[in-house]
Amino acid sequence: MKTAFYPGCVAKGGAPELYRSVRLVSEPLGITPVELMDAACTGAGVLTERNPLLADAINARTFAMAERSGLPIMTICSTCTGTMLECNLRLQDPAYRGRVNELLAPEGLEYRGTTEIRHLLWILVEEIGLERLGALVRRPLQGLRVAPFYGCYIVRPSNRVSADHPDRDHYLEAVIACLGATAVEYEGARKCCGFPITTMNRTNALRMTGKHVAEAKDQGADVMVTPCPLCHLELDGQQSEASGVLGRPLGLPVLHLPQLLGLALGFSAEQLGLRSHLVHVGDLVGK
Repeated sequence: MKTAFYPGCVAKGGAPELYRSVRLVSEPLGITPVELMDAACTGAGVLTERNPLLADAINARTFAMAERSGLPIMTICSTCTGTMLECNLRLQDPAYRGRVNELLAPEGLEYRGTTEIRHLLWILVEEIGLERLGALVRRPLQGLRVAPFYGCYIVRPSNRVSADHPDRDHYLEAVIACLGATAVEYEGARKCCGFPITTMNRTNALRMTGKHVAEAKDQGADVMVTPCPLCHLELDGQQSEASGVLGRPLGLPVLHLPQLLGLALGFSAEQLGLRSHLVHVGDLVGK
């Protein structure tokens, strides 16, 4: 399965282990990711608030590149996915799309409105299928208790992300079970990680982060997994400080979705960059 691969900013900057992991797992999964090398940042919704036309033109440029290749876009970031889906909806208006295309014309690009945007998580369940995924497992994750963390953008708004697939807000649990692990239920799995407000109200952001991690740990989780690298930056990168705000130890490893896949597919912790995380993964790797 060929895809126009959109890694986003974080996987090429703050979380290179995510980029490395998705490249590793793509081959056994039967995915050929053709990277959109000249694509720009989606703006993460922030640019849309400041300059909607500019934000939509930047994303339409990426869509036009994918459309020209005839391939659907594969994302590995929930925030990128949500931002792209919202933009693509606006671009279905022919008059507005024409206005945006005027900005793309100097590059010889035109977007016709046909690009599909699919997160890796959706591809796993809807394209590859759980039965085939299970058959690819080389190291079943039996005995491992995994807390799924969806965050915001991959489940909201539901009329955009799951209108045709109402079970998308349970795909992580399905994949976790398929890999042989046990999914842990806890209250904060589909709530915001705190990242969006971290520069405006850092204490509250850290309290949110810590609360989710603490809930998962109290329910017996060995590890948390997320399909969003921005959530990972918060849940892993800020966990130590969040522990101080909550006044209790945390120490729960947080993996990117492709890393959890990679462990089950037989790749090593070193190959997947697990030791590049800030929260110690030694006990997890041993288990």
